[in-house]
Amino acid sequence: MLPWSAFWERNYFADAWPPLRPLLTNNFIRGAVTGLGFVNLGAGFADLARVFQLRGRRDVSLTDGTPRP
Repeated sequence: MLPWSAFWERNYFADAWPPLRPLLTNNFIRGAVTGLGFVNLGAGFADLARVFQLRGRRDVSLTDGTPRP
């Protein structure tokens, strides 16, 4: 959502280097940044789900082979 906010319009890099402004304000670039953000969030939630899933399992590889109560 950041590329579609007013914060994106006041970008430091676009102010420091004016030829970059048309690229940063292009709707296709904004959509790509938003899409990559969603992919990143999806991957993060998948990793987090895997951590919680494995957290509930007992790790018997570190024991001497006898089951733990």
